[in-house]
Amino acid sequence: MIFVVFVVSLAVTFSDAASIKRDTSGPKDVCDSKVYCEGPLLKTVQLAGIFNDSKTFVDLYQLHNPDVTVNNFNALMKATNNSPNRSEVAKFVSENFAMQDELDNSTLPDWKENPTILKNIQDPQFREWARRLNYIWKTLARKIKDDVMIDPQRHSLIYVNHTFIVPGGRFREFYYWDSYWIIEGLLLCDMPITVKGMLENFLSMVERFGFVPNGGRVYYLSRSQPPLLIPMVAKYYDYTKDRDFLKQNIAVLDKEFEYWQNEKTVNVIKDGKAYRVARYVTNSNGPRPESYKEDYRVAQQLPEERRGELYNDLKAAAESGWDFSYRWCIRTDRNANLSLINVSTSDIIPVDLNAILQRNALLLVHFHSILGNVEKALEYSKIAMDYQAAIDNVLWNEDEGIWLDYDTRNKRSRNTFYTSNLSPLYTMSYNRSRSTDYALKAISYLKKNQIDLYFGGTPTTLNYTGEQWDFPNAWPPLQSFLILGLYRTDVKEAMVLANTLAGRWLRSNYIGYDEYGKMFEKYNAIHPGEGGGGGEYGVQEGFGWTNGVVLEFLRYFPNAQASDQYGNDISR
Repeated sequence: MIFVVFVVSLAVTFSDAASIKRDTSGPKDVCDSKVYCEGPLLKTVQLAGIFNDSKTFVDLYQLHNPDVTVNNFNALMKATNNSPNRSEVAKFVSENFAMQDELDNSTLPDWKENPTILKNIQDPQFREWARRLNYIWKTLARKIKDDVMIDPQRHSLIYVNHTFIVPGGRFREFYYWDSYWIIEGLLLCDMPITVKGMLENFLSMVERFGFVPNGGRVYYLSRSQPPLLIPMVAKYYDYTKDRDFLKQNIAVLDKEFEYWQNEKTVNVIKDGKAYRVARYVTNSNGPRPESYKEDYRVAQQLPEERRGELYNDLKAAAESGWDFSYRWCIRTDRNANLSLINVSTSDIIPVDLNAILQRNALLLVHFHSILGNVEKALEYSKIAMDYQAAIDNVLWNEDEGIWLDYDTRNKRSRNTFYTSNLSPLYTMSYNRSRSTDYALKAISYLKKNQIDLYFGGTPTTLNYTGEQWDFPNAWPPLQSFLILGLYRTDVKEAMVLANTLAGRWLRSNYIGYDEYGKMFEKYNAIHPGEGGGGGEYGVQEGFGWTNGVVLEFLRYFPNAQASDQYGNDISR
């Protein structure tokens, strides 16, 4: 039985004139590698441009212990008067690093050829498609080799004990928020043993580092990603009712939540009241190691004294999962062109992050109630209501009839369409007695922004910038937030729209699979079935969260048809 408690949320009153200084402090980077995380070796190699993809170098294995690698680099710098040419740097890399396969393909112990979900899918084409997607889990399953455990200092890969599912393509390690939809898909395919192992990997990260890093590499230890570990455990618990697992790990879940509370929150004053809200923020030196050249080139457009702040805001944008979108840019000059040099992630209070944390607090109320921890349940109930107060009073915009990100620098809502503006519907972070009101306003907001025009999926934004998290790209996790958010209102009009949008997304993904035999990480909202573009790398195949969202939609909308609204077969 869920323990429910109501506590009056007390808001501290301040003068409206009180201003908030720009607070870009965040958790200190816990990676001190002079090879993979920061320092002259990393800078010299990455700026030499030996590899087209900056991620390639920081994924290489060191042939020697790091002190030898660094000594060899220092010798190179001395011999070249600190100015090695590209060929000399390439020679150094070839003599000190190697491309080693650090992962083994892994057998999934609970994989089934005919998972239960197949019985409920009505359309035969979609049912066969789901069967094939179930096979993809086997191709994406990995186990880290013992070499990484024996000599961890020679690798950027972080060792974990259990098998996990990689996203696919260039992403050959685990990723935090990707795994939420991967786990959803695995459970729909009846694989709780595999899911438990993945959860234990993440829990071990929290025990070691205090948080879950962006991904399974040491250079990701400067940041996390949207905090979805607690909802992952909730999905596992709903499937298994494994109370012992919950009891064993509740302290670790508390620890991760405390990390976000302690390191990622800031006070915002609105209408004379102070609200504690969360934002993405980091605190480390230099460019992102895996995108060094890209970040460095952007920073060269700024005076040196402003570059450190820029690097941290670029990393914070990556922490959001939206790397990159102009969502994170604030125009400093009304007449200037907006670009990534205007990135100001730590000044933006994101709707989706605060909704996720509000839901996480309620899930912890639920978990502690199951375990009989009344005081902890009371504590988290108060935190959940504080987040709800902030969502209602800082993020809700009555004029637009939707939640909007908040700009702490200029103290105003950011009136721009982002799919994430509707994420409180997914987390149900609103007064349930007003479900109809919120649902109808959301529908009106979507229609006003002409979302009904897109048959390849709902675009992340409506701004074409060339960045991969902007128009015209449509990303699986945001379709999940939007469509299931509408569905969960239990309002007829919203549920009908959810069914329509889910059918479009399924057909778009199916067209792409039928045409190319692949699932993509992102899709083009204008051209159904076509992979998305833009950003720092090409569209990737695989693809973990895409498969999970398709299976999720087939569960919620089992009557979806592989034909369009006119009854035409859309396969090519």
